[in-house]
Amino acid sequence: MEEDELSISSSSSSLSVFSDISEEVAAAETPSPPPSPPGACPSPEALEAPPLSETQGVGSSSQDEEQQSTTAAPEDAESSRKQAAHLMMAELVKFLLEKYRAKEPTTQAEMLSSVFTEHQDHFPEIFSRASRCLQRVFAVDVKEVDASDHSYVLVNSLGLTYDGVASDGHSMPKNGLLVLLLFVILKEGECASEEKVWKVLSDMGLHDGVEHSIFGEPRELMTKVWVEEQYLEYRQVADSDPARYEFLWGPRAHAETTKLTVLEFVQNQY
Repeated sequence: MEEDELSISSSSSSLSVFSDISEEVAAAETPSPPPSPPGACPSPEALEAPPLSETQGVGSSSQDEEQQSTTAAPEDAESSRKQAAHLMMAELVKFLLEKYRAKEPTTQAEMLSSVFTEHQDHFPEIFSRASRCLQRVFAVDVKEVDASDHSYVLVNSLGLTYDGVASDGHSMPKNGLLVLLLFVILKEGECASEEKVWKVLSDMGLHDGVEHSIFGEPRELMTKVWVEEQYLEYRQVADSDPARYEFLWGPRAHAETTKLTVLEFVQNQY
C-alpha cells in the first residue's frame, strides 16, 4: 500500500501537463484563422535550422547591427520549425481521431499522403508526439498490427468499453479525463470530495456549467453520464448538513480496470 501511495503522490504534476495538452488539442479541433495562409509550411532550411551560435564580443554599432541580423535568422528559423512541427502534429491528431471514431485502421503511407505532403522525413518524430498526445488526452493507443506495411489500429488504452463518442461520430473520446478522475479518487484515499474534484478540474481549465470543447459540460459528464455508465459513484456524505458530495469508483470501473493499471498508466504518461 505504501508503494501505491508513493506512486500517486509522485504524479501530482500530471494534471497541469494534461491541461496544457488538452488546450492544444481543443485549439487544433476548432482552429482560429492562422496568421499565414492555410497549409503554409516553412522551407526545409527552416525545419533544419542549426542552433543559435554564440555571440561575439562587443564591437562598433555597425558590428552590433550585423550581429543582430545574423542571430535573428536562426531565431526566426527555429520558431518557424517549431510552429510547422506543431501544426503537423495537430493535423495528424485530428486525422487519427477521425480514424478512431470511424473504427478504421490506417497505414503510414496513408498518413504521409494525407497529412505529410511536405517534410515527410519528420514523420517519425511527429507521429511519436501525436501518439503520446492521443494517450494523454483521450486514453487512445495507436498500435501497430503489421510491421511489413506499417498498419495501425486505434484502441482504448485501458480497455474501458465506453468512451463517450456519440453515434454521430463527431464527439471526441473522453476517457483521458475519466482515467485522471479515477486517479484523483485513488490519490484521495479511494474517495474524493466534490470540492477536491472541482479544484482539480479548475486547474485543468474545466469549470462547472461551462462547456468545454473536448469534454462538454463537466458536471453533466461526471454526475450523470459516468454515473449512469457506472464508472463513477456520486453520493452524499453521510450526516452532512448542508449536504456535501463525494466521488468513488463505480462497479464498472472496478470490473474493467484495476487501481494498479490506472496508477501505471498515469505515471507512464507523465
